[in-house]
Amino acid sequence: MQVLIVDDHPLFRDALKSTVSGAFPDALTVDAISLDNAIEILDETTSIDLALFDLGMPDVQGFEGLLQLRKRFPRLPILIVSGLEESDIVQRALEYGAAGFVPKSAGKDAIATAIVEVMQGSVYVPANLDVYHGGRSTELDIKFEEKINSLTVQQLRVLGMLREGMLNKQIAVELSISPTTVKAHVSEILRKLEVGSRTQAVIAASRIDFTPAARTKARSSAMKVGEVPARKS
Repeated sequence: MQVLIVDDHPLFRDALKSTVSGAFPDALTVDAISLDNAIEILDETTSIDLALFDLGMPDVQGFEGLLQLRKRFPRLPILIVSGLEESDIVQRALEYGAAGFVPKSAGKDAIATAIVEVMQGSVYVPANLDVYHGGRSTELDIKFEEKINSLTVQQLRVLGMLREGMLNKQIAVELSISPTTVKAHVSEILRKLEVGSRTQAVIAASRIDFTPAARTKARSSAMKVGEVPARKS
């Protein structure tokens, strides 16, 4: 079994390697320090069986990173290992296609259990996180998720760059495509999101971000696996 560990913190990557080897002694691990790095690795190999993914990396905007991976590698189980613990964030991660969710504060044994259950085909969520009661999406949320999920991987990337305030020419250079192609992507994004302007698209897309409170908690919460020091992001 090969496990891709996607986390920008070297100490936590090492801790996850130890956790994986404890649960699966014969497993091999591969490191990725960013979302783009993870995509490069997954593009180059088909032998990755599981991805452990941190939602709090610098190049991951809200759930856009998870959405990109789900679109591009739909058969790859993705276990979120995150400093975020709010039930609504856990619920949304599952709705966007995560195979499981475990807080970094849960410790090595819980993460090992999550890995085992996800590899056995189950969806793992810690028992103390009440994600199925009172955390269900409203009808409007469900419709929005359907719209977001209708976007292609490239359209998700373009949308993310629109949110950063990039112009079509800048997006074209970044993605190595023509401005005309960018314009076509933007038009399709507006159509799928059922909005009339780039500004409205950016406002709509902000709904896949975490709440400000969750972002604050992600920066300040203790993230530990065994003896790993607390991490601030």
